[in-house]
Amino acid sequence: MFKIIVLLNLLIFTNIALAEPVVIVNTGNANAIDAKVVKRIFLGKEKKFADGSETVPVNQAASSATRQAFDSEVLKRSTTQVAAYWSKLVFTGKGIPPKELGSDAEVIDLVSANPSVIGYVDRASVTGAVKVIEL
Repeated sequence: MFKIIVLLNLLIFTNIALAEPVVIVNTGNANAIDAKVVKRIFLGKEKKFADGSETVPVNQAASSATRQAFDSEVLKRSTTQVAAYWSKLVFTGKGIPPKELGSDAEVIDLVSANPSVIGYVDRASVTGAVKVIEL
């Protein structure tokens, strides 16, 4: 039993280590965005870009290695902690979590079609249709 638990932990953390999430925005978005602003956007604390335009964050599925790496590296929380955070906000009527999409391609398609959307994908999936925000 112990070996199975160790093996599962190795598989999970190896999967997270392989994912390299990068934040992406529409190519027409000229806003300067740093890690602190990205964190505030994805936690629902920031609703607008610096130019006053609306932000619409989109998440990957909770089971995604990219999502788990993003939550850990950028939000500084586990995916479980982020889910609990949003559950509390939803329950108290103070927030709605970002929409979840199922793949990097879906995130890229939505971001490239809408200048308000901000998302993240694995670095290997980035195309010229979006702009990468280096954190």
